[in-house]
Amino acid sequence: MKAKQEFKVVPKFPERLLPLKRMAYNVIFSWDSEIRDIFQRVDPKLWSESNHNPVRLMNRVEQKRLDELANDTGFVSQLEEVTHHFDVYMNAPSGADPNVRVAYFSAEFGLTTCLPIYSGGLGILAGDHLKSASDLNIPLVAVGLLYQMGYFYQYLNNDGWQMEGYVNNDYDSMPLTQVLGEDGKQLKVHVRFKDRYCAIAVWRIQVGRIPLYVLDTDLDENPPDIRSTTASLYGGDKETRVRQEIVLGIGGVRALKAMGITPTTIHMNEGHSAFSALERVNLLRKDHNLSFDAAKEIVQASTIFTTHTPVPAGNDTFAPDLARSYFEDYAKELGISWPVLLGYGRVNPRDDGEPFGVTPLSLRLSAHANGVSRLHGLVSRNMWQNIWPKTPTEDTPIDYVTNGIHVSTWASREISRLYTRYLGQDWKEDPDPFHIWSHVNQIPLSELWRAHCHCRERLIAFARRAFMKQLKRQGAPADALQRAMEIFSPDTLTIGFARRFATYKRATLLFSDPDRLAKILNNPERPIQFIFAGKAHPADNEGKAFIKQIIHFSREERFQNRVLFLENYNIHLASLLSAGCDVWLNNPRRPLEACGTSGMKALANGVLNLSVLDGWWDEGYGPDYGWAIGNGEVDPNQQLQDVTESQALYNLLEHQVAPKFYGRTVDGIPLIWCEMMRNSIRDLMPQFSSHRMVKEYFDRFYSVSSERYHNLASHNFQAATEQAAWCDKLRTSWNDVAVVSLKGDAELEKTVGQSILITATVRLGQLKPEDVTVEVYYGTMDHQGEFADRETLSLRAVKEDEPGLFTFEGNIACHKTGRFGYTVRVMPSREKLGNPFVLGLVSWA
Repeated sequence: MKAKQEFKVVPKFPERLLPLKRMAYNVIFSWDSEIRDIFQRVDPKLWSESNHNPVRLMNRVEQKRLDELANDTGFVSQLEEVTHHFDVYMNAPSGADPNVRVAYFSAEFGLTTCLPIYSGGLGILAGDHLKSASDLNIPLVAVGLLYQMGYFYQYLNNDGWQMEGYVNNDYDSMPLTQVLGEDGKQLKVHVRFKDRYCAIAVWRIQVGRIPLYVLDTDLDENPPDIRSTTASLYGGDKETRVRQEIVLGIGGVRALKAMGITPTTIHMNEGHSAFSALERVNLLRKDHNLSFDAAKEIVQASTIFTTHTPVPAGNDTFAPDLARSYFEDYAKELGISWPVLLGYGRVNPRDDGEPFGVTPLSLRLSAHANGVSRLHGLVSRNMWQNIWPKTPTEDTPIDYVTNGIHVSTWASREISRLYTRYLGQDWKEDPDPFHIWSHVNQIPLSELWRAHCHCRERLIAFARRAFMKQLKRQGAPADALQRAMEIFSPDTLTIGFARRFATYKRATLLFSDPDRLAKILNNPERPIQFIFAGKAHPADNEGKAFIKQIIHFSREERFQNRVLFLENYNIHLASLLSAGCDVWLNNPRRPLEACGTSGMKALANGVLNLSVLDGWWDEGYGPDYGWAIGNGEVDPNQQLQDVTESQALYNLLEHQVAPKFYGRTVDGIPLIWCEMMRNSIRDLMPQFSSHRMVKEYFDRFYSVSSERYHNLASHNFQAATEQAAWCDKLRTSWNDVAVVSLKGDAELEKTVGQSILITATVRLGQLKPEDVTVEVYYGTMDHQGEFADRETLSLRAVKEDEPGLFTFEGNIACHKTGRFGYTVRVMPSREKLGNPFVLGLVSWA
């Protein structure tokens, strides 16, 4: 029996306490400890039971308790002070360029435990991006999906096999609000799935100063199969995935338009939001009567795409027939044929057997593309080079911006207090991280060590309680529950391994030689204990088998007090582990770890990293900051590499890590260890903070793309029409472009400080010198006569020898000794195109 009418009863807030309700709907509480403290003080027990959710706390608190607090002068005084700081933060004027408006699209956002719309690193990175954009007051809005069940919660059966459970989210008890339309009702937009329409409701999550708009298909007006589109994160089959990505990309752009938001640039965080570029083309055509080519020029010039993984599972593809069923009619709206649209999503547009991929689509419709670490940028260029077959791999237009983490979120309370004391009150919002972190040297080693020991003690206390709950749920006997409350020691070297249990991350590498491992962990003078956590994808049975193996090892008598697996890894557990462990272990199979930000979260707390030279650690490693497993080798014999690197890991644990940790002064402080902690924070934290990352995106991409957007939109988009016509002229005329001759100085040996005059005769046909960039491509040579590295130098047109035939010149400066070579290429004008590679036009000498 269903009720005819629903209603709810909520506490009546005394006027003096109304700021609590306002702050409850802003997830700044996830990184502002003063706001968390005030909510905890309302009702400590209820705060814990509500999963640190201030909205649920506000809905469930007793009226009597609110009345008591309203008359508690101490509480009211604290609330007034916290509210003042909150209002100052929220109302601070932005110094950013008013002509920049960024829309950041992502399929998941990891903001706080009580908003379970994330699965792992991609979502946490997106959440940290928004938090830093808020702190830096960047003009940015974000778009994501609101999942009715979110990602699964994990529990283990008695045999250690991962099981998945799902809980429906109660939106009334979450820090989000409906976006209302002009009619006062919740704003809705629509997309089409084949011959049916899907209604999408729009919600808002306030992330400090940044609005995040999340889209929801769980509406009565949608048929059941369409209604379930946003039921769960990364759930369902390929058809569910393509529907989710239509909602995110196409629905997201329509939602922004319905709210009157016109971004000057869109940042697509992974290919899940690729269809946003198509919908921007669609809207520009409809609203401004532009051709597909003209609209595409604007979209391409003002789109940034970040690819996050080289693993195929992270780069969605759809069978041509499935894609056609959803996009054939949409292609007509765009003003192109279905085969043309299909070609945009293929590495080789002429390969009829190739599926439709969102990563090729994103790369082709973006002026700026990047990987998420220096090594990942290199891997991505190799992976996607065939999209630009005439371009050398090193020139493939995929750059890199190394990820970072939001330090205020991930630094523990104890460590944050040290930062405030020695770095200054404004360290959380300082836009110059390299300046602010230089003051870390002022932190006394003894204070840093004591703060860290508190974090370890809290972690061990939590681990005991969590492990006891696991055992109780599995029906363990009373003596086992008693032992659980005594497991591990807060004084023992504690190493953490917590991440997604994808097989390439090699979670079981530590157990390659169990006998040797047992001796190392149970050394009576230098014991070590390991805490594992992480989820395998529901369909990844190999990842689940890894978890089961670790569980079984942990039950062996020799490992019972040395190895522990904690189930249901989430933001709360991640924050405890990254603060309380002494060492963070990461041993992926190089080079498959695109970045791996969990080690950065540990770094924010002075935790030392022990990792393979992959992802961010390939940039960050130094002997003063932690340890490297191996030297960055990639062995085609993976089994042999696993053996080699496991032995290297054991040697580091036994001969370097443990001795440094237990090497104490008379005061009980490991001075060398603490020096490494302080060094790593001082030198690496500014490099791997999301403040640095977001500022880099803004300076290198957002501001440049926004400027190009405004230029192309000028004079009622006439500039875009002219740009499209110019690109068409290039395509039709390029067959006539050729380097006719190339010559340099006759003298083949130069001394440092001299230069070589390069003269190139280039046939341009119908084109003019201003249409092209002619550049000399030069650098050192390897033993095979290939470029070992390269630089480019634009040549200037000096004369027209005959109609369509021009001479270009320039000088190569000889700055260093070695064996060098050069050649010349002709490309579309760099000045006229944000990305000269997008047209795929190049002529080499």
